[in-house]
Formats: sequence, structure tokens, C-alpha cells
Amino acid sequence: MRAVLQRVDGAKVVVDGETVGEIEGEGLCVLVGVTHGDNPDKAAQLARKLWSVRILEDEKSCSDVNAPLLVISQFTLYGDARKGRRPTWNAAAPGDVAEPLVDEVVDRLRALGARVETGRFGADMRVSLTNHGPFTLQIEV
Repeated sequence: MRAVLQRVDGAKVVVDGETVGEIEGEGLCVLVGVTHGDNPDKAAQLARKLWSVRILEDEKSCSDVNAPLLVISQFTLYGDARKGRRPTWNAAAPGDVAEPLVDEVVDRLRALGARVETGRFGADMRVSLTNHGPFTLQIEV
């Protein structure tokens, strides 16, 4: 599993004009990609890392300050554009594999005590955020 996280001062996801997920104030906007061979154990490992990584202000984690997370599925994190001009998505897991694993990350975060908002799997989403820093980090488990 791969995640790109940004420290934010608010973020939201809009689908067809409707806000489906939104966090206000300090938190993390997390894009999650799933590849072949990922499993619930990796989802749990990613959730623990997201909850405890110390990238908020004053080197705090979401768990330290009860900061919210906006988790958004994004298969394009496994895109490959090394050859030609059109990326391939061969490394991305198909939706029927990826969706339950992204849901598992969210469920594990909530079990840890996190307040989590989400996008909508497979939808054409409009994501807006205010990157604080800017601070962006990639995590792979």
C-alpha cells in the first residue's frame, strides 16, 4: 500500500456538487493506493503509521492532538509513466480488491480513535485543501 499525505489546514471532497467528506483545521489529507498482494495486515500497518506519524505542527501526530484525517482512494498512485506518454495502471489493484482495503484502513484508523472523513470510491472527486507548510510525505508499507 502506498499513501501520500499532506499536512493541511482543512480539506474537502466534493462529488456531483455534494461535499462527501470534509475536515476543518489541522489534520491530514491522505491519498491511498492499493497494489496487488496488499492485504488487511498492510492496511492495519498503514493505519497505525498514519495515526502516529509526527508531521503536524511542533512534531505532533494526529494521535497526539486528536487531529482529523481525510482519506481518499487513489489508484493513480500506482501509475507508471516511465515509458511513452500515457501512464499504465498495471500495478494498481482492481476496484474489487482495492475498495475493501481502503475501507480497512479507515476502519482501523477509527478503531484507534481517529476522526476520519472519506471520499467516494471510484467517483469523479474534486479535492480541495490548504496545504500547511507545505508538507507532503509518501509512505509505503
